Amino acid sequence: MTTSTSARPRQRIMASAFLLAALRPASRAAAFSFSRSSSSSYAAQRSLASQTASCLPQLSLGLSHTTSSVRLFSTTEQDAAASDTTKSDEISTVESQIAAKGLEVRALKENGITKPELAPHIQELLALKAKLEELTTEKASPAPSSAPPKKETKKNPPTNAIKSSPVAELSGSAASARRVKTVNAQVSDEQVSIKGWVRTVRKQKTLAFVEVNDGSSMSGIQCVLPFDGLDEVSLKEIDKLTTGCSINAVGQIIESQGGKQSVELSATSLRIVGTCPGETYPLAKKRHSLEYLRTIAHLRPRTNTIAAVSRVRSTLAGSVHAFFQKEGFNYVQTPLITASDCEGAGEMFRVTTLDTDNVDSLPRAKDEDGKTLPGVDYGEDFFGKAAFLTVSGQLGGETYASALGDVYTFGPTFRAENSQTARHLAEFWMVEPEMAFADLTSAMDNAEAMLKSVVGVVLDECDEDLTFFAKFVDKGLKERLNKLVNKPFVRLPYRDAIGYLQEEIAKDPSKWQFPEVEFGTDLSTEHERWLAETKFESAVFVYNYPKSIKAFYMRDNDEDGGETVNAMDLLVPGVGELVGGSQREERLDVLVEKMEELGLDVEDYWWYLDLRRFGSVPHSGYGLGFERLVTYVCGIENIRDAIAYPRYPGNAEF
Repeated sequence: MTTSTSARPRQRIMASAFLLAALRPASRAAAFSFSRSSSSSYAAQRSLASQTASCLPQLSLGLSHTTSSVRLFSTTEQDAAASDTTKSDEISTVESQIAAKGLEVRALKENGITKPELAPHIQELLALKAKLEELTTEKASPAPSSAPPKKETKKNPPTNAIKSSPVAELSGSAASARRVKTVNAQVSDEQVSIKGWVRTVRKQKTLAFVEVNDGSSMSGIQCVLPFDGLDEVSLKEIDKLTTGCSINAVGQIIESQGGKQSVELSATSLRIVGTCPGETYPLAKKRHSLEYLRTIAHLRPRTNTIAAVSRVRSTLAGSVHAFFQKEGFNYVQTPLITASDCEGAGEMFRVTTLDTDNVDSLPRAKDEDGKTLPGVDYGEDFFGKAAFLTVSGQLGGETYASALGDVYTFGPTFRAENSQTARHLAEFWMVEPEMAFADLTSAMDNAEAMLKSVVGVVLDECDEDLTFFAKFVDKGLKERLNKLVNKPFVRLPYRDAIGYLQEEIAKDPSKWQFPEVEFGTDLSTEHERWLAETKFESAVFVYNYPKSIKAFYMRDNDEDGGETVNAMDLLVPGVGELVGGSQREERLDVLVEKMEELGLDVEDYWWYLDLRRFGSVPHSGYGLGFERLVTYVCGIENIRDAIAYPRYPGNAEF
């Protein structure tokens, strides 16, 4: 190929860009961009590598290692440095070799060469880079020169001398090491990087042991640092290690010499990324109560318990979506701000932009004659009416089920219930499927299949975390979870449940906090847990509840004159109620009558009633309290430890 004179400067710039990319540490962005033809051949790449080497006498590179920066010197500057020692010539030669080898490796990759075939070329490139680093280090203090003195330029101080930024960066091959999460660590000859937070540090005469956790697993990984194999910076960094500081350790994953772990990192480099003063760090290496950890909720994910809860919660959330997607459900995002009270209980958080700090400025409600009434005129508010945070996505889900067939929502809900129990939160997440052309039995079938599926996934994927919970929290946890997955759920009419409870309570009423049980009693947690844990030792669906204790939208049972509704609760050992659901009332006249009995404004639900006016169908659904599921699967007692930042009466910290 013939090259014009005008094209040569461009080739030289491109060659310099390739050289810069090869020399610059992987953690830095390339200083130059360049384009390559998608059809360029391997031979053309090798040709360009050759041109790169020929350009070096005219465009040489100077490296400033303290700042990992690269600067181009002009030809004039190079002429001024012509009296450099032989060391400079060696550096230039190695730079040329790096440029050529870098282009060769790049070309091989683009031509589909496999990793095993690439390995020797990459090793050669890394060796050249290491040699360059060695040469430039030796040349750090050049001999005095008789050349005219140059204008003094201000140089950046060494990284470890910058007080405002104590982070020492990796260099050479360590800087380009591939990051590996501890959960995926396997024995390999490859240089890899482990990044995480220090749990413990043990120093001996010839080596140090650093336990690092990156959050991907319970156990983390042990980093072994032999002092005779570390650079000077790493040795200094070891002296500054404290519990809680973040680090980047580079080395090879090898079989562990100890018995506590299968693999460990044989480290050759270590850098502190973020320091952590041990004297003020709130998480010393000791056990802390869960109550104390709630006061430092921003740091508690670094503890074994909360980190394990978080991983299990994440797995549960992903498996919930996977189950419904596999079953053909559509995911619907319903609004968090609503004017409708789904449960009819009135325990809702109000949303307003009115200046409540200035009571006198609030618009007052008035009657038709203009007479002032008690209360605020929310017609003057942002939404033109009273608005609240939703207690459920169910009503919105029903509208989409009436068009898409099967849908589900999964999002935050809110309830202003002044409760300080271990079972209640003011902000919590709900999983709420809605199914068209479905009755109560369909809802129970779906709920059972969903729970067996998601708990099964956790048993398969979170064994290390569940083992931790079984050891320190609930010794019977795994057995209980396996029983839920493998044993059919019991289905029990409400009337029968009351009969069993009355019979048991009669034996010794003093053992019960709520011994008075009759038809119409809203079962308490102790009643629910006795049925699930003692009576049946299984998950139990209790269905056909009295109409008086259930929500307005639940369908009346025809067979008992409307005394009960097609509603169900799923009770599980260790928790009590986990799921609540029903067949929805699809008959317009019956639904309007029930709403009026409860004092609900029918006009606020005009859109919900339209579903019964236009193509109404039997449909059902249920709600799963996600935090309750997390507590059940992890075996923890307090629901405040099942969510990142719990909201409850008197607490909205973080």
